[in-house]
Amino acid sequence: MILQGDKIVRQYKHKSGVINALDQVSFMVEKGDFVTVTGPSGSGKSTLLLSMFGLVRLTSGTVIFNGQRIDDCSDRKLTEIRRKSVGYILQSFALIPYLTTIQNVMMPLALDRVPAGEQLKRASEILDFVGLSDRMDHLPRELSAGQQQRVAIARSIVHRPAIIMADEPTGNLDPALSLEILEFLKKINREQHITIMMVTHSPVAAEYGSMKLHLRDGKIVIRNS
Repeated sequence: MILQGDKIVRQYKHKSGVINALDQVSFMVEKGDFVTVTGPSGSGKSTLLLSMFGLVRLTSGTVIFNGQRIDDCSDRKLTEIRRKSVGYILQSFALIPYLTTIQNVMMPLALDRVPAGEQLKRASEILDFVGLSDRMDHLPRELSAGQQQRVAIARSIVHRPAIIMADEPTGNLDPALSLEILEFLKKINREQHITIMMVTHSPVAAEYGSMKLHLRDGKIVIRNS
């Protein structure tokens, strides 16, 4: 077991009262799982993803990662865990516009103070893995949307994380590009042995999951594995 949530609650105060974005959510993820999280807008999907490693703090409940309780860790400790063990892929790509492809991919390694030569070597290997070795010196604006998302994927795995948290990674892509990105994620899951937890609104993307969670009103209402 790599990730476990137990009776997770996240509440927001609103003028109309308290809103339970997550309401007693419990689940277990095994190492190597590809978890897809679906549900209507406002069901708590993204809140669940963000709350796992402290980007959103829980109101109550526990999160255990690699056998260690982390929901009560300090912000500094959670930042360290995210930097070393978690990769994030976002709908917006979130590439730095004035950095080249390889500079964007090297960024997590630079933040972790990996030696420059090792940064270049690992980033080059990852870009070859995602099929972008011929685009290393391109800026984001010089890449297609699918290529930009592949750069974002490369950046998310260059530091060899244990788990990837993906929030609607195909949301800005057309159907053909979406399938391309989903196949890359499946390849990473199988060949790099990286656990993936992916929020999606797409029924096609949801089928890539070896474990499927469906949320409604902050609760898990369907669980398949």
